[in-house]
Amino acid sequence: MKRNMGNIDSGLRIAVGLILIALTLTSVIGWWGWIGVVPLVTGLFRFCPAYRLLGLNTCQRKSLDKPSH
Repeated sequence: MKRNMGNIDSGLRIAVGLILIALTLTSVIGWWGWIGVVPLVTGLFRFCPAYRLLGLNTCQRKSLDKPSH
């Protein structure tokens, strides 16, 4: 699995996943909050299968040009 998620995207997914799971565990929302596992796992692995299918990549691109010294 090649990473296809940048730092901001990954961080937001982890935060949303943790919030949904916490709200479920504290009975603020129903069982559907367990869907938070999906953004949590994709954020931790920094890989989103849907991004791959759609050809998206939010990773910062590294410059191919090396500075000459």
